Amino acid sequence: MAPRAPYFVDGEVALVTGGGGGIGRATAVLFAAEGARVVVVDVDADGLAGTVAEVEAAGGEGVAVTADVTDEAQVEAAVAAAVDRFGRLDCAHNNAGTSGTPSPFTDLSREDWDRVVTLNLTGVFLGMKHELRVMAPAGRGAIVNTSSGAGIIGFPSLPHYVASKHGVLGLTKTAAQEFARSGIRVNAVCPGTTDTPMMQAFIGGDPGVEQMMRRTVPTGEMGRPDQIAEAVVWLCSDRASFVNGETMLVDGGTVCR
Repeated sequence: MAPRAPYFVDGEVALVTGGGGGIGRATAVLFAAEGARVVVVDVDADGLAGTVAEVEAAGGEGVAVTADVTDEAQVEAAVAAAVDRFGRLDCAHNNAGTSGTPSPFTDLSREDWDRVVTLNLTGVFLGMKHELRVMAPAGRGAIVNTSSGAGIIGFPSLPHYVASKHGVLGLTKTAAQEFARSGIRVNAVCPGTTDTPMMQAFIGGDPGVEQMMRRTVPTGEMGRPDQIAEAVVWLCSDRASFVNGETMLVDGGTVCR
């Protein structure tokens, strides 16, 4: 097999939120394998330690920053930590999020609505705000936000999740237009049903629920976090230099409509 062409993120600095596991961990490790230095952000200190260990095993340099992406001061400090340690910020993957608890539309509590929207949407906004403040003066940068198939179509009983993921796409397109002349590209990935700790928590060990989730994918198999990571790192690389404002479905053909 011929060696894979590099993604051209070698020597760059990448920040990944929600990096303590799942898609965020896979992305951080792939960034490292492709030569980037990685700042990994999460509220889960143990998860962060595990990710940094994998980053280092991949031959990279990783820094763990414990932060809550819904707290602007902590987000600003996380971005500052990347700049303080490495002197720059080239790439960012705003990935932290939650699936929320399914609920009939009219029974959804304001508390659950606020929790999901604040983490999934406001958290992405805050990350972008402070990443862009660093990238714009440098005249270059690439941001990838994690949306979902639920950012494209609706899903019954998940109004908070669907609204938040649709909102992520709106933020992505707005920033892509506003910062294009600053040399910054902003894109989004929309993962399909992916086998992550968050998905396993949603399944809750119920074989029936797992089978239902597998059926959402035409192949009958859930995606892997590393498959999503490949799309993220490509979008951050120079190989995607003319891709901006894109909504990229990475779902095995789930949303082909």
